Amino acid sequence: MLLVVAESSGSSPGRQGYKMAVGKDGELVGSIGGGIMEVNLVDQSRVILSEPPAVAGGLTHSLRDQIHRKNVPNSSGMICSGKQTVIFKLLTQNDLKTVNSATNSVEHRDGSHLIITPEAFNVGQPKGGVPNDFHFDRRSDADFEYRERLGAKNDLYIIGGGHCALALSELMSKMDFYIRLFDDRPHLNTIEKNKFAEEIKVVETYDHIGEYIESSDHAYVVVMTLGYKTDNIVIRQLLDRDFKYFGVLGSKAKMAALFRELKDAGISNTRLDLLRTPIGLPINSRSPEEIAVSIAAEIISVKNST
Repeated sequence: MLLVVAESSGSSPGRQGYKMAVGKDGELVGSIGGGIMEVNLVDQSRVILSEPPAVAGGLTHSLRDQIHRKNVPNSSGMICSGKQTVIFKLLTQNDLKTVNSATNSVEHRDGSHLIITPEAFNVGQPKGGVPNDFHFDRRSDADFEYRERLGAKNDLYIIGGGHCALALSELMSKMDFYIRLFDDRPHLNTIEKNKFAEEIKVVETYDHIGEYIESSDHAYVVVMTLGYKTDNIVIRQLLDRDFKYFGVLGSKAKMAALFRELKDAGISNTRLDLLRTPIGLPINSRSPEEIAVSIAAEIISVKNST
C-alpha cells in the first residue's frame, strides 16, 4: 500500500508529498508524519493487504482525512491541531513499471510528474504545461487527482569542496535538495570522498563561476572556498543575482574586511545585506560536522519561512 499526503494544513506532522509504503510482508518505508496516526493508518493498510486478492482489489484507492484534534470526526488520535488528507493506493506487480519510472525520474530530475487518480498511477508530463510542484484537486472522495513533480525541489550550490563542504553535502543529501559542488583544486581528497553531491565540477578558476548559477527562488548558495581571495571573486560575480539563500563561511573579522573592500568597489549596502555571514545558526560549532549542522539549520529555516 502506498500512502501519500495529498494536502495538509496547520500544525499537521505530515506535509504535502510525504510518502510511506506498507509491504504485505510487513516492511515499512518512509513516513506520513509519525505518531499514533501513522500507526493506525499502517494497521488499516495491513488489514487491506491481508484480504484475498479479490477483496483487496476492490479497495485499490481511497482518501482518508486525518484531523489532529480530539472528539471530532476523522480524528487522527493526535492533538497537534491541523489536518491532512492521505491517499491510499494499492499497488501490484502491474505497477512496477511506474515505480521504476518514478525512481528514474527522481534520479535524473527530468521534470516528470507522479500522477495519482482513482483510475491511474503513472509518471508523465501533465497536460497544459508544468504546474506547481504539487497539485491536488478533490472533487469527491471517489474523484480526485494528485500530481507531484518528481525529484528535489530545491537547488543547493556549494562553492568550495573542503571538509565543511563534504559534511554539508552529506547532511543535505538527506533532504529535498539537488546538490552541485564546485572547486578549483583537482584531485582534492574531500572531493574524491564526496559521494553525496549530484554534480561535482572542478573549474580552472572561479573567475567564471557565475556561468553555472542562475537567479532562482529555489536556489541556495553556500560559499566556502579556500580563502579570502577566492571568496571575493565568487561573491562579486553572484551579488547581482537573487537567491533564496546566499551565505558565506568566514570569521567576523574576515568578513568585515571583505565587506569593506566590496563597499570600496562600489557595491551597495542593499546587495551586501543579502549575504548571510557568519554563516549558520550561532550554536558555537567547531568541527566541520557541527558547522554543517548550523548551516543546514539556517537553510531549513529560510526554506520553511514561507
